[in-house]
Amino acid sequence: MSRITDGLLDNMPYRPAVCIGAEIEPTIVIAHDTASRIAPGLAAGYLRKNDRKVSVHFVIERDGAIEQQVPVNRRANHAGRSVYHGRQWCNGFSIGVEMVNPGRMSRESETHALAWYGDSFEIASYGIQECTTPEHGHGLWMPYTPEQIATFVDLMQFLFDELPTLHDITTHWYVSPGRKVDTNPLFPLEQIRSLIFGREDPLDEEAEILSRAVGASEFVEINTPGDTLNMRRWPSFNPNVLVAIPHGTRVPVLRSGTFEGRDWHRVQYAGREGWIVADYADFITERQPA
Repeated sequence: MSRITDGLLDNMPYRPAVCIGAEIEPTIVIAHDTASRIAPGLAAGYLRKNDRKVSVHFVIERDGAIEQQVPVNRRANHAGRSVYHGRQWCNGFSIGVEMVNPGRMSRESETHALAWYGDSFEIASYGIQECTTPEHGHGLWMPYTPEQIATFVDLMQFLFDELPTLHDITTHWYVSPGRKVDTNPLFPLEQIRSLIFGREDPLDEEAEILSRAVGASEFVEINTPGDTLNMRRWPSFNPNVLVAIPHGTRVPVLRSGTFEGRDWHRVQYAGREGWIVADYADFITERQPA
């Protein structure tokens, strides 16, 4: 017997949002930050009813409490202008989960961080960290609580068990690059994905199934417009870069395959194996010794 009835999780608090859309078949989960005040219930109350017509499927408070606001088989307005592996407008095929978090903050003093809405947080008390990434830019960031992460993991395990159409977990910044920076850099996405999928990454397995073995004498030469080409743990653009391979480097190819309509090579470099985009690698043939 299913533990989801009409899109609602059994035994989970449900307080419906005003903005609930048409039926969808979700294939991904998108994690968000509320970028709001962190007092319990404030963000959830706003997301249930607001003038901007924003809505989301689940809200996770900092103490780990969770509330469902939109059935998982109905559209919520959480991602906006977005694209996932070539498929646009992610609201039509995704489940949105909001983590209560103040979002990017600036430095108010040596001891305090300042949120965009004016609240001040003691850096030491909240374990706030200052860091910069290409995706997020520079800022001060509040870690998620262990209770929040535990609830998120439990929710993912449940959803991926009950909804066979789901195949990935991603973030708002990934589907809306340059426009959004949530979840923040401290969100342990890859550890969560490893826990849920029980392997390095589901995309890696699919690419292996679609791939072909190549001869041991086949090499490619990195031919990227920039100085380096990222070698990735999996054939996807989620944050999984292992190492950057310099332009002009020759590397052996172990497998070649296609995922989501894009060609990839699995190569060896610096004692590691990983995936590179095939568009930036030219095949060459190394002559074997006579």
